[in-house]
Amino acid sequence: MKQKIYILGLISAMILSTGVIFKMEHWPAAGIMITLGTLLLVLIFFPAALINNYKAEGNSQNRLLYIVTYITCFVVFIGILFKIMHWPYAGVTLLIAIPFPYIVFLPVFLIVTSKNKNFNIYNTVFVLLLLAMNSVFSGLLSLNVSKETVDDSYNISRNYNKVGAAMAQLHVIVNGSAVNMKIDEIIKITNNYQDLILKHEGMTREQWKKDPWNLVRPDNINTAASILIDNGERIPGMKLDKAITELIDLMKQTKGFRDAAKALPAILDLDEANGKDDALNFYSKHIFVPLSWALIYLDGLEANLNMIKASGPAIN
Repeated sequence: MKQKIYILGLISAMILSTGVIFKMEHWPAAGIMITLGTLLLVLIFFPAALINNYKAEGNSQNRLLYIVTYITCFVVFIGILFKIMHWPYAGVTLLIAIPFPYIVFLPVFLIVTSKNKNFNIYNTVFVLLLLAMNSVFSGLLSLNVSKETVDDSYNISRNYNKVGAAMAQLHVIVNGSAVNMKIDEIIKITNNYQDLILKHEGMTREQWKKDPWNLVRPDNINTAASILIDNGERIPGMKLDKAITELIDLMKQTKGFRDAAKALPAILDLDEANGKDDALNFYSKHIFVPLSWALIYLDGLEANLNMIKASGPAIN
């Protein structure tokens, strides 16, 4: 039995390690392997190993310690899994996972082992070392995005802002058209979103466009969504998603814009229409992302809409 448990643990660790390598190299199936390896560890290997060790030890006084040990492993590994996979509420799960070993496991461990006269103090030191390593690893995970990736995204943002500024200077042929008025409405919404987000981060839109590197928490996934919810949006990005949908419908009905309406979803990086779930798709794709990426998408959206205005037909 013990040999089978060791083999299961080895297989689980190999699948998880391979998935991590695939994730680092951005190869296909990385997420599947990481998820499978983690679930094998927390749902099969850990409970089997702990139960086997508990039966071999034959000491019912340590039952609570075994239970708490498993719960701690489950919470920590699931929190790490959510963060690696960028799933919703990843920040919350990791926020729970980091202090959990200290608040729950460590007190139980010290109480139970203090009653055991034959317990070796070096085991306590070893456990504390493992907890410290867990905190360091979890802290590194909370960084979420490499500095190089963030820097590259900032360069994209600056290019978007340059294009948007240039397009804004061009003469718009269809001033006063219904399409242009709707585009102006969407640009106003994007600017409002950016103002709300940047104000929360202690910046202005002008500061963002001039030097985006001053953004303090560029990799925080929850920030943009939380700010929009706090400002009255049940689903973050719903107002913007609705306005863009209305623009596409309007362009389909307007002479000279029908071909552009077909291309607009691709230009603005939108999913195909999906009924009532459109806002949820928009939210997960452009709002529930690292903070810098949400701001950059809004920059790109404004630049692309200005280009559509500048290249519009002379007659509606």
